[in-house]
Amino acid sequence: MTGGLSRGPESPRRNVYEGLSSLEVSGAHLTGPPLLLGHRGAPREAPENTLAALRRALEAGLDGVEYDVRACGSGDLVLFHDARLERTTDHRGALADLDLRELFTVDAGGWFSKRFAGEPVPLLDEALGMTPEARASEPPFHMIELKEPGLVSRLTELLSERRPPVPCRVASFRRDVVLDARDAGLSTMLLGISANEDDRRFVRDERIDAYSVGPRGWRGAAGGADWSFTERWAWAIDDPDELLELCRQPLFGLNSNEPHRALAARALARMLPGSTAPYPVRAPELFVEPETLDERARGEWFGDWTSVVTVANPFPFPVEARASAFVPHGAFEIDGLPRVLELEAEEERSVEFRIRGGARVPGPDPLVGVLYSWREGLAVDGEIRPGGSLLFDAPLIRRRAATADGLARRLELLAERPGDAPASVTARRAGKDMVLSIENPGGLTDAHLVARLGLEVVRGGGGLRLRLPERFDDVPLGVEFSCGIEGLGPDGERRLRRWAGGLPAGLGHGAPGLLIPLARG
Repeated sequence: MTGGLSRGPESPRRNVYEGLSSLEVSGAHLTGPPLLLGHRGAPREAPENTLAALRRALEAGLDGVEYDVRACGSGDLVLFHDARLERTTDHRGALADLDLRELFTVDAGGWFSKRFAGEPVPLLDEALGMTPEARASEPPFHMIELKEPGLVSRLTELLSERRPPVPCRVASFRRDVVLDARDAGLSTMLLGISANEDDRRFVRDERIDAYSVGPRGWRGAAGGADWSFTERWAWAIDDPDELLELCRQPLFGLNSNEPHRALAARALARMLPGSTAPYPVRAPELFVEPETLDERARGEWFGDWTSVVTVANPFPFPVEARASAFVPHGAFEIDGLPRVLELEAEEERSVEFRIRGGARVPGPDPLVGVLYSWREGLAVDGEIRPGGSLLFDAPLIRRRAATADGLARRLELLAERPGDAPASVTARRAGKDMVLSIENPGGLTDAHLVARLGLEVVRGGGGLRLRLPERFDDVPLGVEFSCGIEGLGPDGERRLRRWAGGLPAGLGHGAPGLLIPLARG
């Protein structure tokens, strides 16, 4: 029997890939297009928006980094995503209330892992000065997202002081910020959730250099219109199939929380031009149903699944495929992996496995990684190269599901700490909206709702109304959804009780659930 107990390491993804390059094709470094940037650095391997995360992204071989910029109380520009400190530091309160001297006392790494304890909140000037040792003569590309207005003047000063100039795009969801940056002579990028005609006209008429949208954002009708007047980008692209799809398009660049996966997808697109084959590792989703467990286990984020992963050889020659499971978070027993497969050209094989376990708290999902190795020659950029290897991974995404109909359905929240009292939210559909209400706050006071539908996270009071996407009933697989209750625990600590992953906003909180339309008869 193969398998055994696997526990998530303290710094998960670094250990998964330690000593193994995701791309080894005769030592060749395959570059863009598209450019590949690390979203907030490499946030699965190091605390987001820190120098450690930026270094790790560049060490992985990415072309550059994306990060968020705000001003602290003294007006200095620093790398930080949220307006408040709680989620990613050991301090509480607003970033704007701390001057630079006070900010030096903030630990921005210990929340992620003990090995990053003491990691500071970086100055923007420090990030602009980073150069990967392996490519000292080739400065990395920077995508600088401005999270608030009033920063362009100082950013312009910092960039003008850099020699050689820093290749960058200055990005924002705010049109006024983008226009300020354009008028200051900076290379600009408008950010959006999905491509739409209003953004297209704005970018064209205001001569904005680039436009970037989120996951699946180029797939609508507006995404297929003429965007030849600007650079097309995408942000936070992690899904294996979408990474490969975008690497095959005339996209200028994208950023990802999964550097190794993005590099492998781009390498495959470059090595097999014209191919339309899907991503070679297809992993199943694992549905979590805490309500079916006994009272001792109810509410915990785990399960017992027997499933199948599909491993395909995309190449026109034989390969050896070594399939293994990796556990970034939690504890699992895995039977059926690792496995070694000998695959003929374009052969596909199914591998059955059993995985059981989990964790109380939603977090990064287990992965199936497949290392493809070959000895045959391969034409890369018109040049015949000898054999090599390429590592592809895919997550075993854990999901919960809720049905959107006119009945008031109880959504039981997870018990994430021993002794957590039962807590629940009710959800019902009212026309084009989902209406959520707190049913039982689970002992939390000053309680209010938080919910995610698609990419947007919103907050309300005791009730919340969410507008369903257009044509929701025509999407049988549903849309990503999660909800929870925020409030104060008995000890006065602010807490979040969740129905599924995907909350709070940010990374590392597991996958959201699905909201599924009622099946039509």
